[in-house]
Amino acid sequence: MIVKMLQKKSVQGFTLVELLIVITIIGVLALVVFANFSGARERARDSKRKNDLNQLKNALQMYYNDNQIFPVASNGKMLACGDGEDVCNWGSSEMTSGITVYMKQVPADPLSSNSYTYSQTSEGDNFTITTILENEADTAGAESRGRCNTTSGPEIENVFVVCAD
Repeated sequence: MIVKMLQKKSVQGFTLVELLIVITIIGVLALVVFANFSGARERARDSKRKNDLNQLKNALQMYYNDNQIFPVASNGKMLACGDGEDVCNWGSSEMTSGITVYMKQVPADPLSSNSYTYSQTSEGDNFTITTILENEADTAGAESRGRCNTTSGPEIENVFVVCAD
């Protein structure tokens, strides 16, 4: 009789409560991992933005070395082809005939089709290129605005700026 009772209690499998606990733990872990990956993507796009702006800065410095003036700004866009007053068709092979190529293609923001915002001083001896970073905890924006002495433009904490230095 005792043997029969022990045999009935030794049924193999999980109870409903045990399964619900395991599913809840897996859900919480998945949520934590997803949140971390989302932040990593934002930081990666911000890193690309900062790298793009530094590459533009280098191309503009080369332009300045050849022309003693930075390209003209028009509505946040850069005019730097031919006499410096025309909008460049950066992807065109026609551009290479007789014109020095400083950057084959101007990079665009990774999330949108909008390009970065470019402005030039009235004397033509300085410029700023700005973008908005996604990661609000990134301190590079404040450092860059301080380095470039930027007081104009959107008053947002996560605006990143490069200038002629």
